[in-house]
Amino acid sequence: MSVSIYLINPAGDFPTYFGGEALAASGVAGGVMMADLATATVAALAPSDFEFELCEEQVEPVKFDHPADYIAITGKVSQRGRMIAIADEFRRRGKRVIIGGPYASLSPARLRDHCDVLVSGEIEEIAGEIFSDLRAGTPKDSYVGDKPSLAASPPPRWDLYRNDRAILGAVQTSRGCPFECEFCDVIQYLGRKQRHKPIANVLAELDALWAAGYRTAFLADDNFTAYRAHCKELLAAIAHWRRDRPMEFVTQISIDATRDEELLDMCVAAGLTQVFVGIETPNVESLRETGKRQNLKISLVDEIQKLVDHGMSVMGGMIVGFDHDGSSVFAQQYEFAMATPIPIFSLGALMASEATPLFDRITREGRLITGGVETQAVPWSSNIQCQTMSMEELHHGMQNLCNAIYAPAAFGERMLRLISTFGRHRKAPAPQPFDPKSLREVEQQAMQVGMDVRKMGEAEGRMWNRVWGAAVRKPETITIVARIMFQYAQARHMFDKGNYWEPQLSSPPTASQRAA
Repeated sequence: MSVSIYLINPAGDFPTYFGGEALAASGVAGGVMMADLATATVAALAPSDFEFELCEEQVEPVKFDHPADYIAITGKVSQRGRMIAIADEFRRRGKRVIIGGPYASLSPARLRDHCDVLVSGEIEEIAGEIFSDLRAGTPKDSYVGDKPSLAASPPPRWDLYRNDRAILGAVQTSRGCPFECEFCDVIQYLGRKQRHKPIANVLAELDALWAAGYRTAFLADDNFTAYRAHCKELLAAIAHWRRDRPMEFVTQISIDATRDEELLDMCVAAGLTQVFVGIETPNVESLRETGKRQNLKISLVDEIQKLVDHGMSVMGGMIVGFDHDGSSVFAQQYEFAMATPIPIFSLGALMASEATPLFDRITREGRLITGGVETQAVPWSSNIQCQTMSMEELHHGMQNLCNAIYAPAAFGERMLRLISTFGRHRKAPAPQPFDPKSLREVEQQAMQVGMDVRKMGEAEGRMWNRVWGAAVRKPETITIVARIMFQYAQARHMFDKGNYWEPQLSSPPTASQRAA
């Protein structure tokens, strides 16, 4: 007799910069920016006598009357509230609930009372034991996984997933990061020694994504370019693979990748068109404070421009609230942003996430604020009592900075700089001209959401006309510009949901703030 599992990826507690909530807000069916690897991979690890149904809650509602033998829930800290609500409701109905994923691994005590089975750590090496116990009806209270070889990670079960409502496919080529940023929880969960998936396995997963209809994929690595020799080998293989399958890629890198011109050329040849870079701050003392050594002793503006010159647009991580940040940091961050060709910044206050060195330090210093927000997903909250400003000053400065950076004129200025300099030093052939007929329905809808930015107001309309006109004159940028316009719409949706968008605050931080 088969065992059935209903596996849920809950909706986020609040929209994020890189979510897809703007789709449903526009009146179309719900969708996600990136396909979920966790649920599809767990399903792939199950023996053949297990029946799985996957639920992506941002796409379809949770079926609380589902007849499955077990309810399984995964998620990150940004989904914590919804994870708990779903788990509690199923248990109220008499269902046995399993919880795993990043949040369960980093903060197991927070979820222990909301599930029957708690899975922490990576699942590949313990999957056999878990499924055997579930088949027997005698699961343990908890299972703890270690750090397996990624050769043990199977191709995800995309046949079970709602690919029709995900804009980007996803493939993970590595886990872990060698750096030691104080605020980051990656090394606590995945380790400092980066483990790489066999290249043949990566290509097989790309085949599956292509067959499922994806033409853009997220390389779900914490630092794709960390180990350059391996990265170059993988990039060469991807470039060969995509000769007759022109998929494009998005990933995360650190700024030190710009030191290697060959690496940058290979990234572009392999179809990397957009990268996320953790810039955090131009404040040198704050970078030293948090251990972000790879961002020191360089011109961040120049290095970012180098990426764009080669043909990769950049999304930037930006944080305020470090111990060395005074009230002048908001003006400093604004001036830095406006000197770059980065349209989208994931701007947030510094958060002490559980299990990080920062959390331990802030707890020791008695500056941890409890009972509030736990996630960096929203920019206007922090669980750290700042040393250099009050929480009111932090809140006001953050709101002013968000509105200033995303003001239509400021956003448009950075977009025009991106378009004018994009790929000007490119060695690889330019991308194929944009073909709207090649888009899937969810991509067409996302593009329309970006187009509708012009309807938000007069300033947005003027900005959109200038930006889209520039993109039309440089056709190889149209796909990138359309994607960024959707991301802008998502950011504005996020601000609106939080009552954070106040156009009267959209002027740059003042000179008095700069001198403070």
